[in-house]
Amino acid sequence: MNRAMFLDRDGVINEVLSDRVKFVNVPENFYLLDGVGEAIKLFNDKGFKVFVVTNQGGIGLGFMMESALHIVHNKMEEDLAAFGARIDDIAYCPHKPHAKCACRKPKPQMIIDLAEKHDIDLAKSYMVGDREPDIEAGKEAGTTTILVGDRKESKVEADKIFPDLLAVAKWIVKK
Repeated sequence: MNRAMFLDRDGVINEVLSDRVKFVNVPENFYLLDGVGEAIKLFNDKGFKVFVVTNQGGIGLGFMMESALHIVHNKMEEDLAAFGARIDDIAYCPHKPHAKCACRKPKPQMIIDLAEKHDIDLAKSYMVGDREPDIEAGKEAGTTTILVGDRKESKVEADKIFPDLLAVAKWIVKK
């Protein structure tokens, strides 16, 4: 079985709610956070499968089309390729917030589906997020959870806390 890094997208991989971008509904608003390319390359080199698991309620709310999301994800993959980094698969929930669907984080279905599809040992894998729903989903799926960023409102305790994804990668490499 494989090990994996399950990564939330907005706030972990790319900017969101920043001075230059509020939401990422078009590729022009997609900006990698500092160190993300290097971090994902380190995960790749360490033998982890790398997955993105992201709630994209803007689709259900009508702020973006699903085809536009695919274009944004293509830009993400191109930006990461410049660092020699790759994403193995992407799962997203297109439903409105509060839709009570099975796939929207904090429910773990996206993680579980990717794990089944790619033969992942969840007990040896990690979920990295910047918000409480990410950590809840990771815990429910049976992964080690890592909170990144400076949001302190989480009521759910992550297993580890780091300032950013590159700090996570440097810690993983030393293990």
